[in-house]
This record gives sequence, structure tokens and C-alpha cells, in this order.
Amino acid sequence: MANFLDNVFFIFQRLNWLSVLDILLVALIFFALLYTLRDTQAMVLLRGAIFLVVALILLTSLFELPAFSWLVQNTLPALLLAIPVIFAPEIRRALERLGRAGTFVTSPSAAPQSKILTVIHAVVEAARRLSARQHGALIVMQRNDNLEQYIETGVQLHAQVTPELLLQIFYPDTPLHDGAVIVADGRIVAAACVMPLSASGILTRNPERQMGLRHRAALGSSEVSDAVSVVVSEQSGSISISHAGRMIRRIDPERLENILIAFYQTDASTPRRVWFQRFFRREK
Repeated sequence: MANFLDNVFFIFQRLNWLSVLDILLVALIFFALLYTLRDTQAMVLLRGAIFLVVALILLTSLFELPAFSWLVQNTLPALLLAIPVIFAPEIRRALERLGRAGTFVTSPSAAPQSKILTVIHAVVEAARRLSARQHGALIVMQRNDNLEQYIETGVQLHAQVTPELLLQIFYPDTPLHDGAVIVADGRIVAAACVMPLSASGILTRNPERQMGLRHRAALGSSEVSDAVSVVVSEQSGSISISHAGRMIRRIDPERLENILIAFYQTDASTPRRVWFQRFFRREK
């Protein structure tokens, strides 16, 4: 015990502010890596890779296995080259998130605040009516990130946001009901849009059957952009909202309205705060 304490004191005596900064940078890198891979299939792959590395180290250090050690030493560089291929989607998502975090914009929309509130009220009223009728719906509301590539996959509308129009779009078996409605700059710019499906493991671990393609598309939209997605389940009529790769389920219209207002109200905070909020996405 005395030797252990002496070693600890020796380490602390050699520490300086550069050493502390070095340790903090390494810890930050590992934290950002694990935080990016959370709730994804890549986390399973990472656990498997760690288990494999630990097993190889134990085998080569505890036993004399010359041929096996030679094989490990020669195949390790190839495994390192394979890491970018295996984790390509996660690396791309992390770079996209970093690029969005570098945009110092405090206003989430170019539309006037009064128009934004009108749009929010229309979306909430439409979600309330759709929920009561159990008509499935997916409404993606653009913020800072441009959704033009997804708008092009749907039918251009450029119409005023009204509950009646949203009810008509998502009426079952109509031509535009299958897909997402994208709202940007206070208008419905397109309907029947194809959104990216989520690669997250959140939905696959959920035992409920209400989490279908609309919920996956809502999560996927929030993973590739800072958009806010409102989902109405066709099976249960429950309302959900998704943002930053997280989903809040079974919310009432009043809470939905409060959340949307919080997302779209003018934020007087500093760009630094916005940067951290966008890069370190909070878990809902």
C-alpha cells in the first residue's frame, strides 16, 4: 500500500498544466467518439473489436505462440485500414455534426416570429386532429440546415400551413399521404418527401409495434439535420417529436406546442452556447 501511495504521489508531482491539458484532450476525444456512437450498431461492433483486441493481447502475452504472434502482427495494419470502412456511416455523421456545429447562427428560421407562431399553432392543431382520427403523419420542420435534397424527392406545394391542408395531405390512401411534409420558411414546401431512415438502435430495442417507418424517418431526419420532426402514429394515434437523434413519445398537443415554441423562439444566447448545444446533443 505504501508503494502504491508513493507511486501516486510521484505521478502527481510530475504533473503540470500541459500534462493536465494533454489528458483532458485525450479524454475529450474518447468522450466525443463514444457519444457519437451511442445507440448505434457501431457500438456493438466496437465492443466486439475491443473484446478481440483484449483476447489477442492475453493470448500473445500469456503463452508462447510464435506463429500466432506473427499472424497478429502482420494482420493488425490491415485491420486498422478496415476501421474507416466499417465505421463509415458514423464517421460521416460525426463530420456532418461538426460542420453544423461550426455554423454560428442564432436564429433558427428566417421567417418572422409571428409567422413562426402561426405555423406552430397550425401544426399542433393538425397533429391533434390527426391523432384523434388515428391518421399517420410525418411533418418535418426545417431550421438552420437546408433540406433541399429531400424536398426534391417530393411534390412541390409552396402552400400556406393550415390544419385543413395537413389533414387533407395525410388522409389515408390519398396520393400525398405516404411520405413526409416539409415545412420551411413558414410554408409547406413539399409533400410525399422521402426522408432518410434512422440507423440508430433505439427503435430496434423498443418492444412496441407502433414504431414504424414514420418514426424511423423522423429519427433519421433529426440525425442528418437539425430539423424537428412531428410524428403521429397510425396504429395508436400517439404524437411524438424527434430532434437531434432523440424522440419524445406520447406527448399531448399542449406539450407539443411548448416544445416547438422552445425550438423556434428567438434565442438571444451567444454563438458559443449554440455551438456547444449543437455539437454535444442532449439526450431527451
